[in-house]
Formats: sequence, structure tokens, C-alpha cells
Amino acid sequence: MADVLQPDPNSLQILGDNLSAPSSPATARNDCSITPLTPSPSPRAEVRPRMACPFSVVVAIDFGTTSSGYAFSFTQDSEAIHMMKRWEGGDPGVANQKSPTCLLLTPDLRFHSFGFAARDFYHDLDPDEAQHWLYFDKFKMKIHSACDLTMETELEAVNGQRVRAIEVFAHALRFFREHALKEVKDQSSSVLEGEEIRWVITVPAVWRQPAKQFMREAAYLAGLVSSDCPEQLLIALEPEAASIYCRKLRLHQVIDLSLRPITNGPDLEGSRPFDSSFRQAREQLRRSRHSRTFLVESGTGELWSELQTGDRYIVADCGGGTVDLTVHQIEQPQGTLKELYKASGGPYGAVGVDLAFEAMLCQIFGEDFIQSFKAKRSAAWVDLMIAFEARKQTAAPGRANALNISLPFSFIDYYKRHRGQSVEAALRRSNMNIVKWSSQGMLRLTQEAMNELFQPTIINIVKHIEELMAKPEVRGVRFLFLVGGFAESPMLQKAVQNALGRTCRIIIPHDVGLTILKGAVLFGLDPTVVRVRRCPLIYGVGVLNRFVEGRHPREKLLMKDGREWCTDILDRFVSVDQSVALGEVVRRSYTPARLGQRKIIINIYCSATDDVTYISDPGVRKCGMITLDLPEPLPLPGAVGGAGTGGTGGGERREIRATMQFGDTEIKVTAVDVMSNCSVRASIDFLSN
Repeated sequence: MADVLQPDPNSLQILGDNLSAPSSPATARNDCSITPLTPSPSPRAEVRPRMACPFSVVVAIDFGTTSSGYAFSFTQDSEAIHMMKRWEGGDPGVANQKSPTCLLLTPDLRFHSFGFAARDFYHDLDPDEAQHWLYFDKFKMKIHSACDLTMETELEAVNGQRVRAIEVFAHALRFFREHALKEVKDQSSSVLEGEEIRWVITVPAVWRQPAKQFMREAAYLAGLVSSDCPEQLLIALEPEAASIYCRKLRLHQVIDLSLRPITNGPDLEGSRPFDSSFRQAREQLRRSRHSRTFLVESGTGELWSELQTGDRYIVADCGGGTVDLTVHQIEQPQGTLKELYKASGGPYGAVGVDLAFEAMLCQIFGEDFIQSFKAKRSAAWVDLMIAFEARKQTAAPGRANALNISLPFSFIDYYKRHRGQSVEAALRRSNMNIVKWSSQGMLRLTQEAMNELFQPTIINIVKHIEELMAKPEVRGVRFLFLVGGFAESPMLQKAVQNALGRTCRIIIPHDVGLTILKGAVLFGLDPTVVRVRRCPLIYGVGVLNRFVEGRHPREKLLMKDGREWCTDILDRFVSVDQSVALGEVVRRSYTPARLGQRKIIINIYCSATDDVTYISDPGVRKCGMITLDLPEPLPLPGAVGGAGTGGTGGGERREIRATMQFGDTEIKVTAVDVMSNCSVRASIDFLSN
């Protein structure tokens, strides 16, 4: 469990007589052993003075499904963002600003390599030897899809072996830590201590609290920061980071799809392919990357001069695994951001196209053969998918010629030995006319085949954006920013332009694949830039309230000390899509059920819908727990320690006041012993269910 910062005791609200509900006793049915005292109605604003950044450098890690990278900036020169050095491996002559998110472990489970080095080494292994090595790729998606994520959740390598997920993620983060620290030290004129570095890790906005805490725990295990200094690590939301960077854009740094003619076929110009200007911009960017340093505006960019107070925009982060949508409003003149609708999205990333290609192979060659080939020739399977991903990036609307996908020789040979016929015969027998065979050992995917592979994923993305734009809170959007690696796809660009080009301006930054990484650095330099966020879920605890005949069901009735109580009532901290400002807090007071009790455990419940009343309602589930470690109570000044004195043996009920923050990217909790005004060690855990 991650410890959190302790509050300033002087800022805590004093318990008064104006509480909206009576105090209620703990019951034997509540394993928390606590009594809720203050079911306060809503978050309260807590003024936090703006302090100078206590760190010398900010290092951001964009941990993606298909590719990852890091960047950093020195706080004394915060307008310069330094990208990581070119990665070894990959395509010759290409400055790879990010590395494939793939990891290789030795047969005895030790770290071997990450990124291009892992991919290339695994490719060169003898097929029989490769069976003993553990190769992981696209493993971030497993965290997104895990229903009950814990510290013991496992990932399956390509060879079928399983390893604890937390160890795989820690290996990857440790790799980035070592590379980033070396590069930072090479560029620093002074010796940097570990506590002078602030780390930022990006996650999808649609990830829930367990996944965010999982990344934090992996960072602790990797040695990025110590769990005793949690404020040294920030979790950044990917579309939010992109939005922060988009504030800085100048007009020459973007492509405006709205300025192009909208067609249902090839471009009207005919002579120029749809994505030519985007490719030109990308090529210009590649030529300039030898410096690896990007300068950003000190204020806001030219695009924002067109925005008036109240104007809103959407950022669609189209990545490898997920598509994340966030709706922001820029607040003038300070340039801060306000979230207008809770983050939404789903598993509609570019990986969906890869899965469709795998399904097509199963249809042609048989699912049993594909599964056998993946298990027995795992390195060759990885090669096949790499070949497809490389060609997938060149797919464009209206493309006349087919895309050639090289089949590894081992695939052709394995199929002939197991099926007794050639790959070409299998294609003819499948009657799949949109896929042809080349005598050079290649699958030829026609434009119809590529459309069939892309359309399910693209339709999901467009549908999700359209549904979001139809919400009352979102109507009137002026800009749609497409960011993330999948946003480079001309297939996606064209579909979004056709569907939404008449509704709003569609903007794509030139360095679209690095937008999140740069924004994460800016977020680390100023975490207060997003002033208001929306809560994606209800969070609360189960409490007792006075039983009201006719309002409460009889099965919830509990008799205690001659009084009638209603059990299992959900005391809400925040509601779905509730607007919560940075620094706003929710306070509750609890008292131990027994004298001498040293720990209070409070179960947290959540729900994605607002129409719930009890923790036993459908859709409500236990999602975490707050732990308050109680020190030995101190006697009051002048107290002798007798009954009723409030000392260690006194009869007064001890009050512990917990303060929760829901306006940051992670939920945080602090606590104080009201009587002694001393901080109480408080932690919140979403991974122990």
C-alpha cells in the first residue's frame, strides 16, 4: 500500500454542531471496527499555496502498449524538453524516438533486454532454444483487461510461461530509469541526487485506481522512488498530458484536417495521396530530431488565441491498446484546464487491427494450426506480427496496390509438414479472394482486405467520439485533437474527417506520437495545470443511519442499544461525473470501537452508476480499503489519566479525522488525531481485494 503525505493539522475543519446527520454506532456486521461521525455532504475547497518546484529535473516515461519512451526537462530551463537518445536496432536510418514495448527474460527469469534489443535477440535465437526464453509484448493491455488486479496477477510470455506482472513492469521501468539517469547526468552541470528528480509515468485515463496503484507499486519495486517519498512520483493521464502539450502548439506545428475537402474515396486532387502532407511533416520532424531537444511556448500557443472563455475541445488519444477521450476547457487568462466530462474510451487501439489480422490467418489456415505455430515457433510468430505492423502503417484509403506481408519460412514449412499441403493451396481452399499469394513467399492483402481489418476498430473509435459529442455537457466542441501512435494512420484520419469534419476542426500535431510524452514532462513541471477533474465513479463507505419506516427496507433493520438502525447505507464521498477541483477535500471522522485499538480499516465501495443507495445494491462493489495506524494516545496537558479525562485511560471517545482528495490523478488520504492534533499514518489500497 502506498503511503501518502500528511496534512497540515491547522488546515483541518473542526467538528461542530452543524452536522447534517447523527452519529451512529459501529456494529458487529461492520468488520471495519469504526464509527462514522461526520457524513459531510460534499467536498470542501482547501486553499493550497503555490510553491516552487522542489525538484531539479522532471523525467517522464510514456509507457505504451506498443511503444514506450522517456523525455526530461530541467526546471531551470523548463521550455526545453529533451528526448531520449536514439534506440539501438529498428529500421536503419530512422531516428527511433520510442522503443517497442517488449521485454525479454532469460530462462532463469533474469532481465535480459528491452525494446529493439529484446526483439532482435529473440528473433536470432534458435527455435528450440527460444522455447526456454520469456518474451513479453503488448503486456500493458493485460492490466487494462484484468478484472481483479492484484500484486499477484500474472502475465503469460509467448512461450506460455507465467510471471508476476508486477515484476515484468518493474523490469521495464528499471530499464528506463537506468537509461534516463545516465542521460540526465550527462547533460547536467551539477551532481544530481535521487530526491532531486521527479518521475512521471503515463497511464490511460480510463484506467481505474487499482491499475494506477499497480504502476506506482511497480515504480517503487523498480527503484524509481521510495515509498516513503510518494510525492516524487506522479501518475499522468495520457489524454490529459496530450491536452497540456496541445496548449503550447503553434499553427505551423499542426495539420488541420478540416481544411481538406471531405470525400468518400480518393482525394479530389488525385495527384496527391491523402496523407502526403502528414508524411512530409513527419519527415521534416525526423530530419530535425538529431538535436533531440524541443522548445515549447512559455505561455499558450497561437491556436488558443482563437478560443474564447467557455470554448471546449476534445482530445482523442488513439494509442496501441486503448482510445482515451477527454473533454477540456481552457481557463483564461491563467491558461489552466478544466475537465468537462468524465474520461471515457475503451480497448479500441491499433492492437485491434493486429487481432483482426490474426483472426484472418485463423480463418485461412485454421485456428488449431495458428495456436500450434504460436506455441512451437514463437519467435517466428513474433516476426510475422512485426512484418504486419510495419506494413499496416503504410495502409491508406484509396491505395491501388496490395500490401505484401512476408511469411517466415518456418511458417510455410510448418504448415506443409502439419497439413500436408502448401500455403498457396490453403489460400485457394479458403475462398478468401481479398488475400492473394505471391510466389515470393508473401501474402498480398488487397485494399478490401485492409478495410476489413481496420474497419471494426475505426468504427468503434468514431462511434465513441460521436456519442461523446452528443452529450449535453460536450455540445459545442470547437476542436478535436487526434494524438497517439494510431492517430498517424491515414485510415483513421480519413474516417474521422469524413464523420466529424463538418462538426469541428480536427487537429493533428506533427509529432503526434510524442505528444503525450512531452505533455507528461509539462505536467511534472506544473501538476496544478489541470484545475478541475471529473470523478468516473461513485466512491463511499458503508454506514449506519437511523431507520425510517417506509423509506428503508425491513431487511436492513438492526436493533442496537434499544435504537433502530439501517445498515449498509452507502455514504458517498463523490458521485459519478462530479466536478472536483484540485485541492478540494472530503472529510470524515471516525472513532475506534475499542479502547487501545491500534488500527482502523475502512472498506471503500464504488459504483459506475448514480442510482444506488446501499453497498449491497447491484453494481456496487468493494474496491479498496483505507488503513489508519493509530499511535498511542497522548494524555491531555494536566490530565491525571482517570476516567473521563480524555487521557490514555479516559472515557472520552477518540476522534480520527480522515481527509480524502479526489481532484488529483490518484485518490489520496491523510488523517489526524483530533485530540492530540498529531498526524496519523494513513494509506489507501486498491490492490488487496
